Amino acid sequence: MELTPTELKRLDDQTLLITWSDGQRKRYAVSDLRKACPCVMCRNERKEAEHAPQQLTILAPTELAPLKIDRMALAGNYAYRITFSDGHNTGLFTFEHLRELGEVVE
Repeated sequence: MELTPTELKRLDDQTLLITWSDGQRKRYAVSDLRKACPCVMCRNERKEAEHAPQQLTILAPTELAPLKIDRMALAGNYAYRITFSDGHNTGLFTFEHLRELGEVVE
């Protein structure tokens, strides 16, 4: 049985709650979702950071503001495209990937 989200709820600007088809609820920090973006650009940035852990990144003003989800749209019947307040929206967060992330809420 493939697990699917049945409810999305914004708890506040920095936290999302997803209820899954098996009844499990998970809380997601928006910043953690952004860091786990599965797009090629973000995966490459994470690989580069592993090879140069001492290198500091210069942040743009938009990257300093608290991160929020501006939009979350279904992509087919298997993923969400999330648009973050920093403008990033190229990653498709599959249901499988989302299920691996987050923190279970009792």
